[in-house]
Amino acid sequence: MSSSSTSTLASAAGEGGHPSGGALPAMRGARLALLTFALSLATFIEVLDSTVTNVAVPAISGGLGVSNSQGTWVISSYSVAAAIAVPLTGWLSRRVGETRLFVSAVILFTLTSLLCGVAGDFHLLVICRTLQGLCSGPMVPLSQTILLRTFPPDKRVVALALWAMTVLLAPIFGPVVGGWIIDNFSWPWIFLINLPIGLFSFAVCTALLRPTGRPSTREPIDLVGIVLLVVGVGSLQAMLDLGHDAGWFDSSLILGLAIAAALAIGSLLIWEAGEAHPVVDLSLFRDRTFSFCVLIISLGMMSFSVVGVIFPLWLQAVMGYTAYHAGLATAPLGILALVFSILVGLFSARFDARVLATSGFLVFAGVLWWDAHFTLTMTFTQIITPGLIQGIGLPCFFIPLTAATLSRVPDEKLAAASSLSNFLRTLSAAFGTAMSVTLWDNRASYHYDTVAQSVTQASANTQRFVQALHGMGVSGTRELTTLHQIVQQQAYMMATGDMFFMASVTCLVLAAMMWLTRPRRGAAATLGH
Repeated sequence: MSSSSTSTLASAAGEGGHPSGGALPAMRGARLALLTFALSLATFIEVLDSTVTNVAVPAISGGLGVSNSQGTWVISSYSVAAAIAVPLTGWLSRRVGETRLFVSAVILFTLTSLLCGVAGDFHLLVICRTLQGLCSGPMVPLSQTILLRTFPPDKRVVALALWAMTVLLAPIFGPVVGGWIIDNFSWPWIFLINLPIGLFSFAVCTALLRPTGRPSTREPIDLVGIVLLVVGVGSLQAMLDLGHDAGWFDSSLILGLAIAAALAIGSLLIWEAGEAHPVVDLSLFRDRTFSFCVLIISLGMMSFSVVGVIFPLWLQAVMGYTAYHAGLATAPLGILALVFSILVGLFSARFDARVLATSGFLVFAGVLWWDAHFTLTMTFTQIITPGLIQGIGLPCFFIPLTAATLSRVPDEKLAAASSLSNFLRTLSAAFGTAMSVTLWDNRASYHYDTVAQSVTQASANTQRFVQALHGMGVSGTRELTTLHQIVQQQAYMMATGDMFFMASVTCLVLAAMMWLTRPRRGAAATLGH
């Protein structure tokens, strides 16, 4: 491909959010492969950084001399900032240009990763993580948009598959990578590993997507919308991050955040509905397929977050696994997910997106029902087998559903639609994460009370168990402590089964809801129409 073609592509794909001179020329060959690799790497490190710190909190807290509860601000500061930045992506890309915004976000994300790695003070680290989260916001939706604009129309499902692989696999391998780095090096390296990857992605994208000219739109700044968005989304994400540890609405802080979020988001919806140049384009929801697909994929990711949160918690708190080995137990999910992402990308254009998505949800429902019957005597092999199979369902619902979501979106609104759908997907996953831990604890308390009622001196099973303890030299206070631990362990095992069962039922409902949509056949091939 000539340099003039590359410039034309960059101008059409990146500056102004829509083609400026007719059809968008597609990139092919080695240039396309290199660009795809660079975009995928940028997406991978952004998503990875949202999960890699989960297992590093104790090491960071110990290294910087703060408590573990304070250490979680390293996670929440990033997630709050990213949640604010993602929905702004569509508006920013119309003013700055998609290419300029993306490459700027990548290099700034890389530089803030360096600052996080060298931060020697906890408060400085939190500030750097906040800046890193703000820079990360545009990276995922714009990587998706640029891939779709760059690939030939008949290969856009492959583009979505490649993008989906990075988005889906990074959270799975994040805890494993984080645990390995913490065990073998030190916590700053979870940030410093971003440097070579980020610089490579920046260099390739700058070379192959060189912008020309100026953005074609200079819309007035929706200052009121931006302020309401920042306050509403920031308050909501902070409430979700801090709610469980603070006791939810028993805390005046959480109650205040909830009120602020409700008032700001409610005002935002009213304001944006009448704004000529809104920061969040609510007109996208007038399309039935976009609305239902966003709802389904958001609820689907909420169910997936139950697996991503409760499963490793159960392994560590109930089954006695270390953080690293719990990560290894979740990693098999990515094996078949990787294989089927490629297969779905190659062949999904031949199928109705609703059929594929329904199949994915049914696989999820079956595996989660299987998980709901786990016991305390499960071996490692028995535990990882359902997750291996679950990897089939993940790309089958995520890739065609993402394609269906954008299949009827006009080209000039593609970046706005991508950022809005990614924002709601991420926010739903945050809801799922926050709610699942609280619900898990509540169900465990319920089962503890139920099981404890049967542990009495008159119970033959209790008497036999106590006699066995006496035979091992356990009596008195140690006997009561052991009984409490056994009942609590069983209660959390039953609560884990409840969570998986509810997620299984949710997936069945989503499989049925998929047929309320009307995606274009070969949905991804029509993107950017």
